[in-house]
Amino acid sequence: MCQNCLVKTIHSVHNHFGWDRSIEPVMRVAPGQMLEFQCLDSSNGYFTPQSVVGDVATMSFDQINPVTGPIYVEGAEPGDILKITIDSFKPSGFGWTANIPGFGLLADQFKDPALALWHYDKASLAPAAFGQFAKVPLKPFAGTIGLAPAEAGLHSVVPPRRVGGNLDIRDLAAGTTLYLPVEVAGALLSIGDTHAAQGDGEVGGTAIESAMDVVVQVDLIKDTPLAMPRFSTPGPVTRHLDSAGYEAFTGIGPDLMEAARQAVSNTIDWLCREHKMPAEQAYMLCSVCGDLRISEIVDLPNWVVSFYFPKVVFA
Repeated sequence: MCQNCLVKTIHSVHNHFGWDRSIEPVMRVAPGQMLEFQCLDSSNGYFTPQSVVGDVATMSFDQINPVTGPIYVEGAEPGDILKITIDSFKPSGFGWTANIPGFGLLADQFKDPALALWHYDKASLAPAAFGQFAKVPLKPFAGTIGLAPAEAGLHSVVPPRRVGGNLDIRDLAAGTTLYLPVEVAGALLSIGDTHAAQGDGEVGGTAIESAMDVVVQVDLIKDTPLAMPRFSTPGPVTRHLDSAGYEAFTGIGPDLMEAARQAVSNTIDWLCREHKMPAEQAYMLCSVCGDLRISEIVDLPNWVVSFYFPKVVFA
């Protein structure tokens, strides 16, 4: 990491919705540059500490997942790799989680809107209270880090792509290095959709959505084709959740998606029964701290998906 480099700031006013190679870059930088992206939350600031559940129904989907940028990296060309080393996060202290009708792994079961507002210590990042039910350990990361695709036109920011984008990988946290394939001159890097915490799978469709600044260093690896994004972590990735073990629930069958739905549904049933939680609260809690994993995919015709729910949230 370049400890003495001047950090250049990209303010959140420089944001866009969707990927488009024709969007004018807001800054041109040389490889090795440190950058601080000021990122809005995925609602573009729509939810506030005064928001109520009725606001979920009126959120504009034209304004979701703004990303800050794009940044032109000098010398980046198709066939190169953009190396993004994530240095640190500066969280805002406020976040939200919602059940948005029609969105999420169990959208057919949870058709009514729900909203949880979070207030956390942005300095200590102590576990944040989930109402009266639990305290969730935090691990800030950027849900969306991506480059412009080669294909012309405006492309939705919602689905992830070969060039990154809305990856929602919890482990793209401080210290991790992300490698993305470059498809256009300058790479055109943008970052957004920052989260204070998320479970692997983000099963309910939202994490602890929270505005924050992201400091990264960008570098180039020339003439090295990369089929898909990859990343390297600096060490263990689940220490914030591991200390008290897990309750794990499985789904088994020939369809991985249906098995995943079974595993999460079984977890929600347990949370409702054992911890007296309303189902929609249990679903949102699963989305911000539970981990969905493929446990077995070789013993045909049935595969096993497990959902790991951390006991530490009830400690």
